[in-house]
Amino acid sequence: MNLFDNEAPVLSAEEILFGWKGTPRIVAVELTETEAILHQRHPDGTRTTWREPFTPWLLTTQRYPEIDAQWTLLKGEGFCWMAQFRTWSEYQSARLRLRDMRVDVFTAGSPERQFLTLSGYTLFQGMSFDDVRRMQVDIETAGLTPQDPSHRVLLMVLQDNSGWSEVLDDPDEARMLQRFVQTLRERDPDVIEGHNLYGFDLPFLIERARRYGITLAVGRSGQAMTIGSERNLPIGAINRPYRPVYIPGRHVVDTYFAVQRYDWAKGELQSYGLKEVARAYGIAEDERVLIDRADLNEQWRSDPEKVRQYALQDVQETARLAEIVLPTEFYQTQMVPDTYQHVATAGSGEKINAIFVRAYLHAGYAIPKPQPARDYPGGYTEVRLTGVIPRVVKADVESLYPSIMLVHRIAPASDQLGVFLPALEELTRRRLEAKAQLRRATDPRQRAYWDGIQGSFKVLINSFYGYLGANFPFNDFDAAQRVTEEGRKIAIRLVEELERTGSRVIEVDTDGVYFQPPEGVEGQEAEEAYVQRIAETLPPGIRLSFDGRYRAMISVKTKNYALLDYEGNWTYKGASLRSRADEPYGRQFIAEVLQKLVEGDREGIARLYRETILRILRGEVPIQELVRRERVTEKTFTSENKRRAAEAVRGVSVGDYVNLYQRADGSLGKMEEYAGDEDREHYASKLYRFALRLREAVGEDFDLLFPRPEQVIREQQQPSLF
Repeated sequence: MNLFDNEAPVLSAEEILFGWKGTPRIVAVELTETEAILHQRHPDGTRTTWREPFTPWLLTTQRYPEIDAQWTLLKGEGFCWMAQFRTWSEYQSARLRLRDMRVDVFTAGSPERQFLTLSGYTLFQGMSFDDVRRMQVDIETAGLTPQDPSHRVLLMVLQDNSGWSEVLDDPDEARMLQRFVQTLRERDPDVIEGHNLYGFDLPFLIERARRYGITLAVGRSGQAMTIGSERNLPIGAINRPYRPVYIPGRHVVDTYFAVQRYDWAKGELQSYGLKEVARAYGIAEDERVLIDRADLNEQWRSDPEKVRQYALQDVQETARLAEIVLPTEFYQTQMVPDTYQHVATAGSGEKINAIFVRAYLHAGYAIPKPQPARDYPGGYTEVRLTGVIPRVVKADVESLYPSIMLVHRIAPASDQLGVFLPALEELTRRRLEAKAQLRRATDPRQRAYWDGIQGSFKVLINSFYGYLGANFPFNDFDAAQRVTEEGRKIAIRLVEELERTGSRVIEVDTDGVYFQPPEGVEGQEAEEAYVQRIAETLPPGIRLSFDGRYRAMISVKTKNYALLDYEGNWTYKGASLRSRADEPYGRQFIAEVLQKLVEGDREGIARLYRETILRILRGEVPIQELVRRERVTEKTFTSENKRRAAEAVRGVSVGDYVNLYQRADGSLGKMEEYAGDEDREHYASKLYRFALRLREAVGEDFDLLFPRPEQVIREQQQPSLF
């Protein structure tokens, strides 16, 4: 059906989510000025290609005759005029001209998304994560500055998911770079994975190739690898700037960013370096070879085989990490009209919006203008108990806000086609089916498939509410407020029912509650049954589930607590108890205090605190425990607040990490320049500040257990009576 037919079809929920073409196993799309080149990977590993016309487009609120385009009026208000162009260059020229005219324009920025939005194709239909050809890339270099002639590439390691791997090393760096191009084109990967590919490996290769006049022509049709303009990567509530690397016809995916997004809600990782992540996730190579960056050159000269093994283990761990942190985005690409590379770095609201826009344009409908932002009440969050609480259970209202939207039929007022709720219902139905398949599956590959599928649905489902209150075309702040109001009612009702039946509520956070169950409810089976009884008192369509049990919870303040499970493992929530910015000695101190709090060893806490202060003041704490790991950014050299750091890291490249400590004179120094000159009073005072984070957990005798450092010193100086 043509996009502009008067009788455009009403899309089914499946077509809204997955597009209407249904062509399976498309692994990539390349765009020329006038054509789309589609690549299809067959089950036997072969690939076929075909071409289709490409018509770039943009939307405006009125027609502009001075813009040479095919103009079409869409139904509805807002961005109701579509301009279509013969070539991508004509589109870009028109886009710039409209910007100069200060015209409000709506469009999809990349040619790939433009084509997929109007065509109804989506990538990877009918494929599992391992059906695509995935290649991992890692390089080792003589230095970190590619412009320095001596900082050459020492070797490259390539591996793909067919079991193939190859180490490229050659005294002739130019010849090695040419071999890299040849090998990549021969292996023909659909996806290229690496840890810090954007920040280091690929930009380094591009710069070294430029020195020799070599074009890294590794695109599917022989195009060059290029570095894009700076973008923002949403990671939870923050945006991190980065510059993507593009290889036309292939997807470049960086596990360094993927693991940060994966860990954002969990907060389990202290570092995102590959070795640390691999150890934390239990995917590190047996007998892992470790080489300090500063020693790599010497190791290459004395024991090149060790360096080869080190790099090969890097790509092996990257492949395993990708299997953990990337399937959600891979399966979302089966729905979102965009490339896998962009889906892996886009926000969830942006993905939902792309799905809605595709449906509206297919039906010939205008895209509404977003409502202006306004404040509205948030979810119900409250801490009712602080301190050390034994025998804790967590109950969670599954997808609270999406459930409220479905039960109360809450949707954006501007959704004339009615795609919002059907899409949410279909995602919810499919997720429940995928979870059922996951429970039944016994084969590890099948379990991985269904877990990736249900995870991709879950992320999108939980983003529908956030979409309502963000700057998107179909936002609706009244609808968002109604959702939170209903959510607060349910949370309050849940708390009342728990307390009525004898539980002590510790913390409520929108859709989850930690509580100490009543006496007599002992053991997991009884706790699960109790949660089920509470669930039966909630409104229809609202599902309460048992979400964990813990030997103890140490509650400090809202969204800041530590949990000790029955296997002895700790989980931390909130920066008050653990932050990646903390020095190692502070993290270790807090961890030991928490353990002693659970054990009731208050004398041990007082002794640990005093002994640690005295060890610091005597210079007995190793410098490795006092340093703070920081990433060098552009702001390091421009911010007034970073002046001391800028002095310390002079000569260090942006993007690199350094370990800094405070010297006795107040300046900062790098760990490798340590000369026994740490500011011991500073670190003793900071230990007290670490202790202050635990005031609510410790209670009334905090000042007795944690006197100020100067008091500890006075106590030490007083003569003994014996």
